[in-house]
Amino acid sequence: MFPDSMAPGSARSAAEVNEQIRALWLRASGSLSAQERAEYELLVVEWAAAIRGDVIEAA
Repeated sequence: MFPDSMAPGSARSAAEVNEQIRALWLRASGSLSAQERAEYELLVVEWAAAIRGDVIEAA
């Protein structure tokens, strides 16, 4: 299951994405399957984009 908001223009905050990353790790009990690993990688990319957006907005 991948986040629906991965489409361009996602407006989720870094905090929201971070919470989803934490929930994924909790569900996986610290060991990710291949599918969970793919989801994690997408979430990290989304989180990084949200962080960059926050920095640009603050400038």
